Amino acid sequence: MWPDGSTQTVERFDDAGLARSVRLLRLFRSEQSDPDRYYTVVAADAVQQVAHHAKLAGRLVVDVGGGAGWFTAAFRARGARCLLLEPDPAELHDGPCKPAGAVIADGMRLPLRDAVADITFSSNVLEHVPDPLRLIAEMIRVTKPEGLIYLAFTNWYSPWGGHELSPWHYLGSGFAERKYARRYQRRPKHRVGETLFPVHIGSVLRAMRAREDIEIVDARPRYYPQWCRPIVLIPALREIATWNLMLVMRRRQ
Repeated sequence: MWPDGSTQTVERFDDAGLARSVRLLRLFRSEQSDPDRYYTVVAADAVQQVAHHAKLAGRLVVDVGGGAGWFTAAFRARGARCLLLEPDPAELHDGPCKPAGAVIADGMRLPLRDAVADITFSSNVLEHVPDPLRLIAEMIRVTKPEGLIYLAFTNWYSPWGGHELSPWHYLGSGFAERKYARRYQRRPKHRVGETLFPVHIGSVLRAMRAREDIEIVDARPRYYPQWCRPIVLIPALREIATWNLMLVMRRRQ
C-alpha cells in the first residue's frame, strides 16, 4: 500500500541489467511532471537492492529523511515494519498523504535507542546535511549487530551533483546560483552551504573503511548495472561518472 492508501503495480527491473539502468534514467526526466510515478518506481528499485542483502518481512526498517514516505511505503509493501523519520514537515506532507507513524526528527540526532533497527535506510539525504559523517554515525548507532545500513547519495562532481544547479555547479556554486536565478527568475530550491553540501565518494569510503564497527558489503553506482562496480575503485573517475553512490554496510558484532 502506498502513501495515498492505494495499491499500484510497480515495474521491477533486473538489478544487474542495462535495461533497468536505461529505464531508470529515462524515468528521471519525469520527476517534476509525474513525481508520483517517479518516486514509486525509484523507491521499489531501492528496496529491491536492500532485499538482495537482507530479509525484509517482519524486520524493523528506519527510513532516515524519507520525505513523503515513498520508500517507507515500498518497505511496508514487502512486509517490513518501517519507521519514517523526516526533519522537514513540508517534505513530509509533499506527497498524497502523511504516512502512518511518521515522526518529525533530525537525522543528525535520531530519537532512537542504540541497536534497535534491523535495517537503516537513507536515500539522497547525505548531500543535504552539513555533517554527513555524523548522520552516518547515527545510522550505524541505531542498527543492531549484523544489521544492514543502506546509504545512497549524489556525489558533488557527478552530472547531477548540483541538483537543479547542474551542470553549472562545475563552475562554482555562486555562479550556478546566479545562472539559475537569471534563467528562472527565482532562487533555487537548494542553496549550497545551506541545504546542499558537496559530498565526495572517496572521503566517505575512507571514513567507513576506518571504522571497526561496520564492514562494507557493497559500493557501486546506484543506477548502473552491477558490472559497473569497478568505477568506484578508480579515484578520479568515480567522482564524475558514478552519478549516485549506493553504499551497503553491515554492523559488526
